[in-house]
Amino acid sequence: MATAAADPRPLTGEPVSLDLLNTRWMRDGEVADLFAGAFGLTRVEGLGIWLRSTGLDGRFRADAATLVHLLTAREALARAVADPADESARTLVDAVLEHGRIRATLTPEGPGERAEFEDPTWGPAWTAARDYLELLGTAPERIRKCASESCVLHFHDTSRNGTRRWCSMSVCGNRAKASRHYARTRVR
Repeated sequence: MATAAADPRPLTGEPVSLDLLNTRWMRDGEVADLFAGAFGLTRVEGLGIWLRSTGLDGRFRADAATLVHLLTAREALARAVADPADESARTLVDAVLEHGRIRATLTPEGPGERAEFEDPTWGPAWTAARDYLELLGTAPERIRKCASESCVLHFHDTSRNGTRRWCSMSVCGNRAKASRHYARTRVR
């Protein structure tokens, strides 16, 4: 049995909607895309990596139809996050959300919810769009793009005081600190 390929992305573990946006990142000054068939992977293998990374692999299959729907959701979310006032972006997110619904359930633990899809290939796309709604409903101001001009990653700021600026302090944050230090020492 072949081992699963490692996730090459520099930032994982964000909420599903932002994790989907982070399937595009900067690598050596160029935009890399997990779903573009790079890194020795096919596009569908990249989808399989993303599904595993987000924990959705047990519920949804990595196939071409799912990938097409997920790319639709990624574009809709990218536009909505970039400009929350963009009505056409909201319309695109709503179009993705049309493909699923929440069914109320009663579980042994009490009231619950279950997502339902007429076409399961829309499941991951709908799940990401639904997650974005939940982020907007709880803390929209904490949905952030990395402050580094050369970074395209997004994150949900879970810091206590809500002042996180970088996707990763060890990468983008350190670069910014080093750049400021270099500028200060160069002026002297």
